[in-house]
Amino acid sequence: MTRFKAYVVWRGRKPGVYRTWDDCWEQVRSFRGAQYKGYPDWATADQAFLAKTNDLVPSAPAPRPAKTRTTAHVAQSYAVDGACSGNPGVMEYRGVHTETGAEIFHRGPYPLGTNNIAEFLAIVSGLQWCAERGCDWPIYSDSQIALGWVQKRQCRTNLPLEHNPLGAEIQAAERWLTTHTYPNPLWKWDTRNWGQIPADFGRK
Repeated sequence: MTRFKAYVVWRGRKPGVYRTWDDCWEQVRSFRGAQYKGYPDWATADQAFLAKTNDLVPSAPAPRPAKTRTTAHVAQSYAVDGACSGNPGVMEYRGVHTETGAEIFHRGPYPLGTNNIAEFLAIVSGLQWCAERGCDWPIYSDSQIALGWVQKRQCRTNLPLEHNPLGAEIQAAERWLTTHTYPNPLWKWDTRNWGQIPADFGRK
């Protein structure tokens, strides 16, 4: 019986964590400069992947800096927002079409989160939603903190996540940011001039 229960691929066809050697081998076979390693359990492998990936992929194009458009918002765009009943508290987030308000995704509620985590995951979910559809429209957020976290590819929350289901989702979001690039501009929503962001949950 193999002593490894998980395999990390840092450099290969598709970097990530794999449960079987066969899946790992498919990513590194004949791949020049492949880097991979076996681990005794999934948690250790996942931590190793996140720790080393930041060093291996520093040359990826930096995300576009967040901007505030002060004239008028772009109609062909998406807006994302998060909400939290208490901080920390019950959390959810969503994305909408900026012009029509049509909802494109909605996640939650989660039993324990924060506003900043919700805003961060909302932006990443918006980027993933666009990537799956080949869409390069801008994405608006009204959270400068969350936009900064996305630029740094890290959710810098102080909320303990050891036994929180959100921990795995945050790790997956950080991993996606580390291993993907995207064409979508990320812009700060100008609440003062435009009113509440269209994805707002209306709880203010």
